[in-house]
Order: sequence, then C-alpha cells, then structure tokens
Amino acid sequence: MPSAPQTSQPSLQVISLGGTIAMTLPSGGAGGVAPRLTAADLVGAVPGLDDGVCLEAQDFRHIPGAWLDIDDIAALAELLNKQAASGTDGIVITQGTDTLEETAYLLDLLYEGAAPVVVTGAMRNPSMAGADGPANLLAAVRTAAAPQARGLGVLVVFSDEIHAARHVQKVHSTSTSAFASPGAGPIGHVVEGRPRFHFSLPRRPAVPLPFTRPAAVEVIETTLGSSGTLLHCAEQHLDGLVIAAFGAGHVPASWTERLEELAARIPVVLTSRTGAGSVLTATYTFTGSETYLLERGLINAGTLHPRKARLLLLAHLRTGADRNTLKAAFESQS
Repeated sequence: MPSAPQTSQPSLQVISLGGTIAMTLPSGGAGGVAPRLTAADLVGAVPGLDDGVCLEAQDFRHIPGAWLDIDDIAALAELLNKQAASGTDGIVITQGTDTLEETAYLLDLLYEGAAPVVVTGAMRNPSMAGADGPANLLAAVRTAAAPQARGLGVLVVFSDEIHAARHVQKVHSTSTSAFASPGAGPIGHVVEGRPRFHFSLPRRPAVPLPFTRPAAVEVIETTLGSSGTLLHCAEQHLDGLVIAAFGAGHVPASWTERLEELAARIPVVLTSRTGAGSVLTATYTFTGSETYLLERGLINAGTLHPRKARLLLLAHLRTGADRNTLKAAFESQS
C-alpha cells in the first residue's frame, strides 16, 4: 500500500531584538534584569513551540526596546524583505514593549512581502512568577504559521489577541494585557492554539528602502494654556512636525500664526491627541479649528495616532518624497 504523501512543514524565522522577554537577572541573582537570553534560548524554553513547523532562531539586536532607533528598524525591514523573497513562510520578532507599537507600524510601512510578520514580547521577565513571554511567543509562532495570516502585513500578538500594526497601541505600563487597538479592536484571537481572524485591513504599497537622506520629525502636543514655545524651535531643527491637537484637531489661538508659517516651510501634520477617532475636516471654523488649520496648509492625518503619523512622515521624508506624495500617503492611511 503506498504511503501517504509527505507535506512539508512551514519554515519560520524567530528574530530577537532583546527586551523584557529576553531579560534575566545576572549570575548570582543580585541587581536588576537586562537582556541576556538569545533567540535560541527563547525558542528552547517553550515546550512544543516547533510542533508542525521548522524554526530558525536569529539574534538581530540585544538591547532594551527603548534603545531601538529608526535605522535599526529600517535595517530589520531590509532583512525581512530578503527573507520573504527567499521563501520563508513566516517571521516572528521578539522585542521590548516600550517601542513595540512603533516598530510594528514602521515595519508595516517598509515590509514588502506576503509572508506573515508577527511582533511580540513580554511584560513580565522570565525570572518573575507568571512570565508571559513563552505564551506570547507560542501564540505568535502559531499566527505566523497560519495561511490566513499571509498577506496581512505586520501583526502584533499579545495575550492571545491579534492586532494590526496600523491600530495597536500600548495602553498600560505593566499589565500583561498592555496592548489594544482603540477604535478598531483586535483583528483576531488565538483560541486553543489556533489563530482565528475576524477581519483584515487592506495593505498599502511599501515605502521604498533604503532611506536616502536624514530627517528629523517630532511630535508637539497641545495642552491647556500652553504658549507653544516649542514651535519656535521647529523650523531650525526639524524637517517635519506632527501636532497632537485637542479633540478633533484644534489648537490654541496663540499657536495659529506660527503653525501657518511652519506649514509654508516644512510639512506639518495634524492629528488628535485623544488616541482614537479622527481629525475632522469641516465641522468647526473658529481660529485654531481643524478647518482653519487645514486651509492654512496642515496635512490631515485622519485616524492615525500622533506617534504613527510621525513615523509615516519620517519614512517618506527619508526617501526624499515631495509634498504631494506626503499628502497622498496620509490620505491612503486614514
């Protein structure tokens, strides 16, 4: 009797950047935790992680999440593009949670492949009771191996929830359920070890790599009674600016003259500081309203969070994009 045909196992990469998931106490147990575990250590610590898949572990960085920078993530995106082109079936990235929402979104902007990329980490380091890293890593591997995840871009898997990089935010400093997608919700859940997807988001064309020029972009947030002093430093030091405005896109009247001057010189993007909901386009007309500011050259970021608007603007500026390209990029994201 002929044997049943053999099916090949999905080939997955697990890439470590460091972070809490890889942090342990020094030998002797005295002092605080720091990144010490390798990608191979993380993979080896989860029973059954390689069931049904072929895993390869790789260390890319070995640092806290707060140390990562734009060039680290651009270099990682180039690696992911090469691996996807070479035929890998999925990629899992482990890193620190401080910057996880931002690295996931920047990777989503730069990643060209169809193979799933899943970012995860931990809120409790391996020396703590109830460490969540192993469960998050297992859920991330299962998601990256799922055919349904193909073509969805970069995902974040945390506490058995699957989030789109476009919407995910870190919403708590210590909880193991620290990640959420305000205004959208998770796009799926991992149930009994199997990812179940509820909906998906359309992919946008990737921002081309490599970056060809330096650029500086910062976020300035409106606050009650703020004089806007930081705006006076922007033109000398920045190539672009994101305003995290009140409500649906409003700023103090005292800010408006300076913002109009800046928008004539550098791209200035209007976002909401609320963390969910959209900047409006034509509801309010008072001085400093969304209508007033958009008429004076600010770029509407729609529903995009200020931190992610900064990354979208920065990525395009570093490719040398012109103003029309920038406006189109924000229209497509929002």
